[in-house]
Amino acid sequence: MFKSFIDRRQREEEIKAEGRLPPGQSLTQKFPVLHYGPVPLYNNLNNWTFKVYGLVEEEKTWNWDEFNKLPRRKVTMDIHCVTRWSKFDTEWEGVHFKDLIDGGFVKLKPEANFCIQHCEYGFTVNVPVSVLLADNFLLATHFDGKPLEPDHGYPLRGVIGAIPGKHQDSDRYLWKGGKWLRALEFKAQDQPGFWEQAGYSMTARIWDEERYARRGW
Repeated sequence: MFKSFIDRRQREEEIKAEGRLPPGQSLTQKFPVLHYGPVPLYNNLNNWTFKVYGLVEEEKTWNWDEFNKLPRRKVTMDIHCVTRWSKFDTEWEGVHFKDLIDGGFVKLKPEANFCIQHCEYGFTVNVPVSVLLADNFLLATHFDGKPLEPDHGYPLRGVIGAIPGKHQDSDRYLWKGGKWLRALEFKAQDQPGFWEQAGYSMTARIWDEERYARRGW
């Protein structure tokens, strides 16, 4: 156990020297499970759908088979939880929303500035469209080469972090990707989601340590 602690601290110092450890964060070698409410269990995905609506030229709904035929990407990201743990070089696979735009599957209206992620049990989370389109946001079905586990959002979750070696304005804390994702709604004005209504930051930039809301929200 002591050796494991020393190894973790050594790796944390290496990551910090590379400029990849945001302020206030610590490296974890596990994948902690944090969420509000129960974990939805799916006996099958026959009735599962994913919807894109709001300020779009045409609403779209895909079933599970159709969704998995959309263009796919694999992305390696460092992920950072607002509860102060960070996990590095995580590998994800899924659908990138920009590929849906570029491929003509979805067309946003010009006034679509924000996206509300709608998840099971009414959970929501907000992100600017610019973040949704960034290379470090993915609609993920797989982690580390395997389908997501139920605790981590199976069958679909939004996942956001930071691309190793890059500092981008789109880098966000992990809660800005919703687990058990069912729909994306596009709006002109920002709208606080579940945790944002509870006092967490509307923007959640990791390098500025935006964990909690400023006065006025």
